[in-house]
Amino acid sequence: MNALMPDAALKSAGPTRDLCIAMPMLNEEKLVGQALSSLVAQSFRDFTVVVVDNGSTDRSCAIVADFAAEHPDMDIRLVHDAEKGTGAAADTGMRFGVEHGARWLARTDADCLAAPDWTARIMGAFDDGLELVAGQLVPREDEGITRRERFLMLFAVEVASFFGKIRPGNKGEGYLGPYQMLPGCNMAITAEMYHRSGGFPRTRIEDLHEDRALSNRVRKLTRNYGLRRDVVVYGSSRRVKAWGLKNTLAWYADHRYRPEHVDIR
Repeated sequence: MNALMPDAALKSAGPTRDLCIAMPMLNEEKLVGQALSSLVAQSFRDFTVVVVDNGSTDRSCAIVADFAAEHPDMDIRLVHDAEKGTGAAADTGMRFGVEHGARWLARTDADCLAAPDWTARIMGAFDDGLELVAGQLVPREDEGITRRERFLMLFAVEVASFFGKIRPGNKGEGYLGPYQMLPGCNMAITAEMYHRSGGFPRTRIEDLHEDRALSNRVRKLTRNYGLRRDVVVYGSSRRVKAWGLKNTLAWYADHRYRPEHVDIR
């Protein structure tokens, strides 16, 4: 892990709050401010945000620093990970929380909007005894998709979840419960379980879906995981708009659709 704290405008590396939110980021100058604003609007705000820059060449890092300066009541950290990959960046953010005293970890992405009660609902799920929380992924409403496209995308998420349960790669010896689709941009886990499971594999999205891998790792250790539909994050539809729904589903299923560029902006 190659993580640094170079920006004096941000709080120094020290103990995090009990809930630590990891937010991987790569060239998200258009959206990262919106993502952070959605966290400012949370009804439960006792958390640390760790933004993990994965090699941005635009103004993303400056925007994060400016945002932190404008919201001194928020605990925002900016770290850098030179190892390319959504898995690597997500793992860096989660392990930052583990190593700095967080009890609970959550993840969203820099192109997403968290519902105002997102963190409150996560804490409620932990209070109910879950060690891994899968949230509900809903398309953003500000990217120009039609009502029909929105319905099809929501339906596709349900279909993908169903087929994940019967997918041969998600079955085998040692699993304590059924497969649970885990949206990487809307999930939470106890720090203890993250450490025990080995966390997100430090991979590139081109090579492996790190959220699926983490779900399967946790299933071998506990039955205390599940979907909470009231834990809502609004995700970007950029891949669907660029590739079409069919190709996007093929990409997420098993990379049978492999475009030259996967970082859609």
